[in-house]
Amino acid sequence: MIVEDVAGKRVIVTAGAGGIGKVIATRFAEAGASVHACDVAADRVAALRESHPEISATVADVSVPEQVRKLFEEAVENLGGLDILVNNAGVAGPDMNMEDIDYESWRHTLDVNLSGTFLCSQHAIRLLKDGGTGGSIVNISSNVGLMGLMRRAPYVASKWALIGLTRTMSLELGPFGIRVNAICPGDVEGDRIERVIHMEAESRGVSRDAVVAERVEGTALRTFISPDDVASLALFVCSEAGARISGQALAVDGHVEHL
Repeated sequence: MIVEDVAGKRVIVTAGAGGIGKVIATRFAEAGASVHACDVAADRVAALRESHPEISATVADVSVPEQVRKLFEEAVENLGGLDILVNNAGVAGPDMNMEDIDYESWRHTLDVNLSGTFLCSQHAIRLLKDGGTGGSIVNISSNVGLMGLMRRAPYVASKWALIGLTRTMSLELGPFGIRVNAICPGDVEGDRIERVIHMEAESRGVSRDAVVAERVEGTALRTFISPDDVASLALFVCSEAGARISGQALAVDGHVEHL
């Protein structure tokens, strides 16, 4: 199987105690990798430790440099090194017109989604280079990073930026055997998209079901995607099957028309 060659790999997954991140973390662990996760919510970290004792975890906010440093110190202590980083942490940001967005909301969204990836990647790169055997970094972007979305300027800006960061990192790190790719999910089933849907429905004065119908109609496969779809692609690009894939923005969105 494709995923078997991640057995023995040492993996960090940010925001790995809930949602997409938890599925990614557990799928890597099931495939035989050693996994360390982080999450900003202490209760989610405690629950992950209880339900999956094979996964070590740290309470950390990836937008805070001191907490990122702690995350990587604890991860290396538990894993003994690093082979794969999955930068999954992100926030949705506000749903409002550009001129109405307050600066704090703009800054917070970019701090988590973009600067958090930057900070974690810096630590990971040093470890991967020191290891001398290559490795993979996966940045979870979004299909809106390939197009755009009204009323979501901070989120969209951060996700476009992640693709540019991915391509730049891949060029810098390729000579060291380190591959860097972005995964661009569409609407992923779960609590996060439900919050976004309710926020959009309220701001537009329409029903939740109307928003869902519009989003599904905009895909070729007429469906949302599952967290497992995202995890499967992450496993693929980090496996030997993806050994020649780097610098790519890979959409998993049921096929949405991109720019």
